Amino acid sequence: MRGFVNYSLRRTLTLLSPLGRERRTHAKQLLRDVARSVRILRSVSRSFYLSIRFLPIQLREPIALAYLLARATDSVADTQGISVPVRIETLKMLSDGIQGKASRDVVVDLIAAFVSLQEKTSERQLLESWPDCLGWLSQIEQADRNDIRGVLEKITHGQMLDLQRFDNPQEIRALGTAADLDEYTYLVAGCVGEFWTRLCFRHVRNFARLSEDEMLALGKRYGMTLQLINVLRDVGSDLRAGRCYFPEYELNAAHLATSQILSEPERFQPIYRTWLEKAKAGLECGMQYSRAIENRRVRAATVLPALIGARTLALLDQAGAGALQGTVKVSRREVRAMILSLAITLASHKSIDAIWKRAKQKNSASIACI
Repeated sequence: MRGFVNYSLRRTLTLLSPLGRERRTHAKQLLRDVARSVRILRSVSRSFYLSIRFLPIQLREPIALAYLLARATDSVADTQGISVPVRIETLKMLSDGIQGKASRDVVVDLIAAFVSLQEKTSERQLLESWPDCLGWLSQIEQADRNDIRGVLEKITHGQMLDLQRFDNPQEIRALGTAADLDEYTYLVAGCVGEFWTRLCFRHVRNFARLSEDEMLALGKRYGMTLQLINVLRDVGSDLRAGRCYFPEYELNAAHLATSQILSEPERFQPIYRTWLEKAKAGLECGMQYSRAIENRRVRAATVLPALIGARTLALLDQAGAGALQGTVKVSRREVRAMILSLAITLASHKSIDAIWKRAKQKNSASIACI
């Protein structure tokens, strides 16, 4: 990511150099903040860090920054040692800080209480980097800043809504309807597909063969599907934490209480498999989106989550009711093989289709390089 950091420095110094020594010093400090944030990005999500390296340099900055801000708010939402009302109030303040409506010092003071409660060092460093991220946000291009603020407003709203719906881990609650699940997946991921699309149309010449409206619709569905896959993968751990994202009316129709799902997983399978099939259909939208992208580097970064998602669904399908008892996850070896394949073939349509076909096979042991 050295080129990414150097790009940020050059752009910042170009903007600020006429304004005197004090501003140039500030720009250099900003560079150090950006470099630190990039190191944190690598520590909190190795796979995401690897995937954005495919992107052209002008896309990496806003996407990396938006991801760090979203991960930080997610860490606050997930901090178990602090009451739900306090977490919700803190998320509101973080959202205001991102929107430029709250004092940075006030937000930093609020978030300080969460730092020591993070189990992972990377998560502590992520929260400690909040002032750096806000400083970075203040210097980014106006159009990109507006898009980052727009997508983070939706994400934090989704996080707060989730805390309000599942405020008691001792009681397993279900979402009411399929529309509630759609709302959740849109707020935390579907809006990211729209964000990604707008950035790409602004920064990448001849981004896609389809129109912006068509790509926005596909990107929204793609993002929602990726979050649905997370829901399917994490169903067991979510239930043990008091969260059931599957619609209550579907459970009622099957005469199944949320408290019975873990003890009687076979009765839950028809509902689970219905949503599994919806996720498979949604990933087809992700592939349609990715295939429409002209720039090979952007195509590689965009299609990787769909390939990993397809492999995850194949593993969940193979696991059956056992998926509720353990953790189903694509191995790092398989992810590295996908990345290597995309890199050495320059994300050709032929290689992408071959990896896609292989990933969907239930009994596939690995993803061969093409």
